[in-house]
Amino acid sequence: MPRRRWPQILMSMAPVVVGLLAAGSSVSWGQPGHGGGHEGGHQAAQACAVEFDNVVGEGRGFGMAFAADQNGYPGPMHVLELQDRLTLTADQEAKAQALMHAMFSESKPKSARLLEAEAKLRRLFADRAADDAAVRAAVAEVERARAEVRLVHLLTHLKTRDLLTEDQRRLYHEARWSGR
Repeated sequence: MPRRRWPQILMSMAPVVVGLLAAGSSVSWGQPGHGGGHEGGHQAAQACAVEFDNVVGEGRGFGMAFAADQNGYPGPMHVLELQDRLTLTADQEAKAQALMHAMFSESKPKSARLLEAEAKLRRLFADRAADDAAVRAAVAEVERARAEVRLVHLLTHLKTRDLLTEDQRRLYHEARWSGR
Protein backbone atom coordinates (compact mmCIF):
# COMPACT_ATOMS: atom_id res chain seq x y z
CA MET A 1 0.00 0.00 0.00
CA PRO A 2 1.46 3.43 -0.88
CA ARG A 3 2.57 5.48 2.09
CA ARG A 4 0.28 8.40 2.86
CA ARG A 5 1.75 11.85 3.26
CA TRP A 6 0.92 13.93 6.34
CA PRO A 7 -1.08 16.64 4.52
CA GLN A 8 -3.37 13.98 3.09
CA ILE A 9 -3.81 12.34 6.48
CA LEU A 10 -4.56 15.71 8.06
CA MET A 11 -6.97 16.58 5.28
CA SER A 12 -8.95 13.38 5.70
CA MET A 13 -8.89 13.55 9.49
CA ALA A 14 -9.60 17.27 9.94
CA PRO A 15 -13.31 16.98 10.81
CA VAL A 16 -12.56 14.29 13.39
CA VAL A 17 -9.62 16.20 14.91
CA VAL A 18 -11.57 19.43 15.19
CA GLY A 19 -14.49 17.60 16.80
CA LEU A 20 -12.25 15.82 19.28
CA LEU A 21 -10.45 19.03 20.15
CA ALA A 22 -13.72 20.82 20.74
CA ALA A 23 -15.10 17.99 22.84
CA GLY A 24 -11.87 17.60 24.80
CA SER A 25 -11.60 21.31 25.47
CA SER A 26 -15.17 21.59 26.70
CA VAL A 27 -14.80 18.54 28.93
CA SER A 28 -11.50 19.64 30.49
CA TRP A 29 -12.77 23.21 30.91
CA GLY A 30 -15.54 22.01 33.20
CA GLN A 31 -13.36 19.66 35.26
CA PRO A 32 -12.08 20.76 38.68
CA GLY A 33 -8.33 21.24 38.76
CA HIS A 34 -8.07 21.59 35.00
CA GLY A 35 -7.93 25.40 34.89
CA GLY A 36 -5.21 25.72 32.15
CA GLY A 37 -5.31 22.16 30.93
CA HIS A 38 -7.02 23.26 27.76
CA GLU A 39 -3.94 25.22 26.64
CA GLY A 40 -2.59 22.26 24.67
CA GLY A 41 -5.98 21.92 22.99
CA HIS A 42 -5.86 25.55 21.94
CA GLN A 43 -2.40 25.08 20.47
CA ALA A 44 -3.54 22.01 18.57
CA ALA A 45 -6.63 23.86 17.34
CA GLN A 46 -4.42 26.75 16.18
CA ALA A 47 -2.15 24.31 14.33
CA CYS A 48 -5.23 22.78 12.70
CA ALA A 49 -6.46 26.26 11.70
CA VAL A 50 -3.10 27.04 10.10
CA GLU A 51 -3.17 23.72 8.23
CA PHE A 52 -6.74 24.49 7.10
CA ASP A 53 -5.62 27.85 5.70
CA ASN A 54 -2.68 26.24 3.88
CA VAL A 55 -4.60 23.30 2.43
CA VAL A 56 -7.71 25.25 1.45
CA GLY A 57 -5.51 28.02 0.03
CA GLU A 58 -4.08 25.41 -2.36
CA GLY A 59 -7.61 24.58 -3.54
CA ARG A 60 -7.82 21.27 -1.68
CA GLY A 61 -10.88 20.34 0.33
CA PHE A 62 -9.61 19.66 3.86
CA GLY A 63 -12.22 16.97 4.43
CA MET A 64 -15.08 18.83 2.77
CA ALA A 65 -15.79 15.81 0.56
CA PHE A 66 -15.38 13.29 3.38
CA ALA A 67 -19.00 12.12 3.06
CA ALA A 68 -18.48 11.29 -0.60
CA ASP A 69 -15.06 9.67 -0.25
CA GLN A 70 -16.08 7.51 2.69
CA ASN A 71 -19.12 6.22 0.82
CA GLY A 72 -17.62 5.13 -2.46
CA TYR A 73 -17.22 8.41 -4.35
CA PRO A 74 -13.45 8.95 -4.55
CA GLY A 75 -11.76 12.18 -5.48
CA PRO A 76 -9.31 12.41 -8.36
CA MET A 77 -6.28 13.24 -6.22
CA HIS A 78 -6.60 10.10 -4.13
CA VAL A 79 -7.42 7.97 -7.18
CA LEU A 80 -4.19 9.15 -8.76
CA GLU A 81 -2.26 8.43 -5.57
CA LEU A 82 -3.57 4.86 -5.74
CA GLN A 83 -3.31 4.50 -9.52
CA ASP A 84 -0.94 1.52 -9.39
CA ARG A 85 -3.11 -0.39 -6.94
CA LEU A 86 -6.23 0.46 -8.96
CA THR A 87 -4.45 -0.38 -12.23
CA LEU A 88 -5.82 2.71 -13.93
CA THR A 89 -5.78 2.70 -17.69
CA ALA A 90 -3.99 5.54 -19.46
CA ASP A 91 -7.40 6.98 -20.35
CA GLN A 92 -8.60 6.81 -16.74
CA GLU A 93 -5.40 8.45 -15.53
CA ALA A 94 -5.72 11.26 -18.08
CA LYS A 95 -9.36 11.85 -17.15
CA ALA A 96 -8.56 11.84 -13.42
CA GLN A 97 -5.74 14.33 -14.04
CA ALA A 98 -8.14 16.55 -16.01
CA LEU A 99 -10.76 16.37 -13.24
CA MET A 100 -8.18 17.23 -10.60
CA HIS A 101 -6.89 20.18 -12.62
CA ALA A 102 -10.43 21.46 -13.22
CA MET A 103 -11.31 21.01 -9.54
CA PHE A 104 -8.29 22.99 -8.37
CA SER A 105 -8.83 25.68 -11.01
CA GLU A 106 -12.43 26.16 -9.91
CA SER A 107 -11.75 25.72 -6.21
CA LYS A 108 -8.81 28.11 -5.75
CA PRO A 109 -10.71 31.39 -6.25
CA LYS A 110 -13.61 30.09 -4.18
CA SER A 111 -11.18 28.93 -1.50
CA ALA A 112 -9.61 32.39 -1.46
CA ARG A 113 -13.09 33.86 -0.83
CA LEU A 114 -13.63 31.38 2.01
CA LEU A 115 -10.32 32.26 3.64
CA GLU A 116 -11.06 35.99 3.29
CA ALA A 117 -14.51 35.52 4.82
CA GLU A 118 -12.97 33.61 7.74
CA ALA A 119 -10.38 36.37 8.19
CA LYS A 120 -13.12 39.01 8.13
CA LEU A 121 -14.97 37.16 10.87
CA ARG A 122 -11.82 36.98 13.00
CA ARG A 123 -11.15 40.70 12.39
CA LEU A 124 -14.62 41.58 13.68
CA PHE A 125 -13.67 40.15 17.03
CA ALA A 126 -10.04 41.33 16.97
CA ASP A 127 -11.15 44.89 16.23
CA ARG A 128 -13.84 44.70 18.92
CA ALA A 129 -16.42 45.48 16.22
CA ALA A 130 -18.50 42.32 16.70
CA ASP A 131 -22.18 42.78 17.34
CA ASP A 132 -25.17 40.58 16.62
CA ALA A 133 -25.82 41.85 13.08
CA ALA A 134 -22.16 41.93 12.04
CA VAL A 135 -21.49 38.42 13.34
CA ARG A 136 -24.61 37.02 11.66
CA ALA A 137 -23.61 38.61 8.33
CA ALA A 138 -19.99 37.44 8.59
CA VAL A 139 -20.99 33.87 9.46
CA ALA A 140 -23.45 33.79 6.57
CA GLU A 141 -20.66 34.93 4.24
CA VAL A 142 -18.31 32.24 5.57
CA GLU A 143 -20.92 29.53 5.13
CA ARG A 144 -21.83 30.65 1.59
CA ALA A 145 -18.15 30.53 0.64
CA ARG A 146 -17.66 27.15 2.37
CA ALA A 147 -20.67 25.73 0.50
CA GLU A 148 -19.21 26.84 -2.83
CA VAL A 149 -15.87 25.18 -2.10
CA ARG A 150 -17.51 22.05 -0.78
CA LEU A 151 -19.74 21.73 -3.83
CA VAL A 152 -16.75 21.90 -6.17
CA HIS A 153 -15.14 19.00 -4.35
CA LEU A 154 -18.29 16.90 -3.91
CA LEU A 155 -19.34 17.29 -7.54
CA THR A 156 -15.85 16.31 -8.67
CA HIS A 157 -16.11 13.17 -6.55
CA LEU A 158 -19.32 12.28 -8.42
CA LYS A 159 -17.51 12.59 -11.75
CA THR A 160 -14.46 10.68 -10.54
CA ARG A 161 -16.54 7.72 -9.38
CA ASP A 162 -17.88 7.33 -12.90
CA LEU A 163 -14.33 6.85 -14.21
CA LEU A 164 -13.76 3.70 -12.20
CA THR A 165 -14.99 0.17 -12.60
CA GLU A 166 -16.84 -1.51 -9.74
CA ASP A 167 -13.67 -3.50 -8.92
CA GLN A 168 -11.58 -0.32 -8.82
CA ARG A 169 -14.12 1.33 -6.52
CA ARG A 170 -13.92 -1.66 -4.17
CA LEU A 171 -10.11 -1.57 -4.18
CA TYR A 172 -10.14 2.16 -3.58
CA HIS A 173 -12.49 1.83 -0.62
CA GLU A 174 -10.39 -0.98 0.87
CA ALA A 175 -7.21 1.06 0.53
CA ARG A 176 -8.66 4.26 1.97
CA TRP A 177 -11.13 3.05 4.56
CA SER A 178 -10.39 -0.57 5.48
CA GLY A 179 -6.64 -0.23 5.88
CA ARG A 180 -5.93 -3.12 3.52
